[in-house]
Amino acid sequence: MQSDLETLQFAEGQEARIEKEMTSIAAEDEEIGRFLHISGFGVITAMTVYAAIGDIRRFPEAKKLVGHAGLGAGVHDSGKEHIEKRITKSGRKELRWALVEAAWRAVRSSSYWKEQYEKYLRRMRKPNQAIVVIARKLLVAVWHVLTKDETDEHANEEDLAYKMLVLSWDMDETARLGLTYKQFAKYALMKLGVETDITRFVRRNVPRRVASREEVLARMEELGIPA
Repeated sequence: MQSDLETLQFAEGQEARIEKEMTSIAAEDEEIGRFLHISGFGVITAMTVYAAIGDIRRFPEAKKLVGHAGLGAGVHDSGKEHIEKRITKSGRKELRWALVEAAWRAVRSSSYWKEQYEKYLRRMRKPNQAIVVIARKLLVAVWHVLTKDETDEHANEEDLAYKMLVLSWDMDETARLGLTYKQFAKYALMKLGVETDITRFVRRNVPRRVASREEVLARMEELGIPA
């Protein structure tokens, strides 16, 4: 039992180290940062999807990316009938997994995606099929974010601010460039091009705060961080 406990402690330490390193990479990579703008995406799902997609220029349209993930519906078309089948599952398995995980989070955290999920659930009557539709729609949003440098029109500014704050909690001072947690959260939003005056909001019944833009710009000047 003692040996098993020591193995578990070692594994937990390795997991914490890897997650810390992944968070630092995510904070520095603007492409991954743009994923976080989409409802349902955290660091791990963002990096999984990004790694599975590779160069987005390989996919001239969103439909091609959906096919790459195996989330496109197969079709039986005999000329007399046109019936949509289940998803093809012919693409990247880990990409589908990450998108379904993101879809469940989006449904729980976003009123827009919850409404969409409930609409498809009423039609399909099967939760797993309805959530796959949401996963497919999220992947289309990913394509638009990466190819057209667009932001997710359904993203909630407070949700995004909270994401950046949580991201900063997993980083050490070096990774945060010398900024405090609250300052780095605002800095990350600024890097994403999110112009918001939000400094206070509530999540999980707890008041949260991020620094103001003016405070962050002043601190960046002190630390010599390029604007």
